[in-house]
Amino acid sequence: MNITNSFSAVRYVVAYVFITSGVMKVFSSHLAEVFINLGLPFPEMMLYVTAFLEITCGFLILLNRSVKNAVIPLIGIMIAAILLTKLPSINTGILQFAFNARLDVVMIVLLFILYLRSPN
Repeated sequence: MNITNSFSAVRYVVAYVFITSGVMKVFSSHLAEVFINLGLPFPEMMLYVTAFLEITCGFLILLNRSVKNAVIPLIGIMIAAILLTKLPSINTGILQFAFNARLDVVMIVLLFILYLRSPN
């Protein structure tokens, strides 16, 4: 697999994660309830704004359009996800926190790779 195919594979995987995440925020009442109970101001509006950004930016990454611009809000969403949902588990120990945050950290790394390697 050459570097171009590897870059495309990363784009497809990242796009899949964020598109499905955004769609689930809109259509899953359980996930929406968890999101709304995070304690954010204007929780319902934040839910739909986050879902919109995840779906829109996910499709931009999938279509290889404005990838650099699309990953920036997604990095912000992932950092907020770690701070709001994973950081509270640090009280049970650093290992538990590292385990809980592992997939979020992987997504942030993949987003940075897309940002750094994207030509546009």
